[in-house]
Amino acid sequence: MSTHSRQAVSGLGAVLGTMTSSGVKLDDFKHEVQDYLVAELPGTGRFLLQEEEVEETVLSLGKGLKAGDRVLAMRVNGGNDIVVLCKVVSAHA
Repeated sequence: MSTHSRQAVSGLGAVLGTMTSSGVKLDDFKHEVQDYLVAELPGTGRFLLQEEEVEETVLSLGKGLKAGDRVLAMRVNGGNDIVVLCKVVSAHA
């Protein structure tokens, strides 16, 4: 039973990766993934910008990623899809 359980969840979960010019290369997978998703986080709260209030915003990670960036990705849909969750940086930078 434990062998079947390991096989069922292998390839699932969070993994580190590196953005490339055309996709993302996961640390535990030898091929670049070109068809991936990027998390968008709805912004909440109130922002004061030049005496104007912004009621809603969306934090779009995908537009800020560039080749060489380290990212945290999550496998979903039985490992069929990859979602890039965030950029990962050193705590000592």
